Amino acid sequence: MFSIIAEDKLTRARVGLLKTAHGTAETPFFMPVATKGAVKFVTSEMLKEMQVQALISNAFLLSLNPGVEIIEKVGGLQRFMGFDGVCFTDCGGFQLSRKTFNPEHKEDGLVFKDPFFGGKVHLTPEKIMEIQIRLGSDVAMGLDDMPNYKEPRQRYIDSLTRTHQWMEQCKKAHDQLKKKYNSTQLLFGITQGGTLADLRKESCEFMKKLDFDGFAIGGLGMGEPSEERLETVKVATDILPSGKPRYLMGIGSPLDLLESIAMGADIFDSAFPTANARHSTMFTSKGVLHLKNAEFKDDPNPLDENCSCFVCQNYSRAYLRFLSKTHDPVNYIYKSYHNLYFLSDLLQKARQAIKKGLFTEFLEAFRKVYARK
Repeated sequence: MFSIIAEDKLTRARVGLLKTAHGTAETPFFMPVATKGAVKFVTSEMLKEMQVQALISNAFLLSLNPGVEIIEKVGGLQRFMGFDGVCFTDCGGFQLSRKTFNPEHKEDGLVFKDPFFGGKVHLTPEKIMEIQIRLGSDVAMGLDDMPNYKEPRQRYIDSLTRTHQWMEQCKKAHDQLKKKYNSTQLLFGITQGGTLADLRKESCEFMKKLDFDGFAIGGLGMGEPSEERLETVKVATDILPSGKPRYLMGIGSPLDLLESIAMGADIFDSAFPTANARHSTMFTSKGVLHLKNAEFKDDPNPLDENCSCFVCQNYSRAYLRFLSKTHDPVNYIYKSYHNLYFLSDLLQKARQAIKKGLFTEFLEAFRKVYARK
């Protein structure tokens, strides 16, 4: 299921192979977010061009619209999206941070407002496990209770109690459903605890005993300082089994990815690169470029002269800025493509550096360009 094929001698960075029903992905990798079955402004064909290995979709939202039955009838999530890589599905716990969902805690799960048709939806561990099995994703996530950053300590304690109870129920239900549906789907458990070291340790120790196929570090990327996040990742990777994949949820900035890889994280996802692209904040090999700045009005150069994506090979900064300023819809395609291509290429280079024993040098060189302000 997961095997490590290379390790860095000076950091915790490693390269692994995650084998799933729909193929093998080489870690560390970044997953673009296809929340409702599509990455915003990027087609499945484009994702294949940029060698994206995996996506993550929201099982809870897909179960509401278009519905599990329709996706099953089409032949499962990959066929539904036209994506032939690895598919993860998230449980819906992240929606706790969205007030528009009017989330409520119940002893046996979560209650949300249906964003498509109104009314309330009661999500239990058993229900979300069956949804994900039937969607046919390669990796399912357990149901967690995710607090926001800097909530009172008691909120984090309550979150651990609920999350641990629900993860136990998810594991039991998933084991039964795999037999019922003859499924090889993998199940990852999610640790919580925010940036509170004692609670994160407690959560990691608890999850480790449940013997999931992989483990996620949840509840981060919520506004906490990078230093706190990295320390929390270190706390988690000290405890979580080294022979299983570690998934740092919600992280997508270039430097954060590389520094988290150095701490032993293997898998990442975030809407950060595409959200930044829509606001004309572009990733380049020379640092972040704010495309709307007046200095690029007549700039004939590509976004990144070191990038081989079709956007950089064909269009100037002046043209892309013009499209951004006129709000032409095609500009969202070009900019989203470039940022995702940049991250896919960055992690491919990181894997190569780890294999060659040069990851520390690779990270230090990148830090000089992406130094934190």
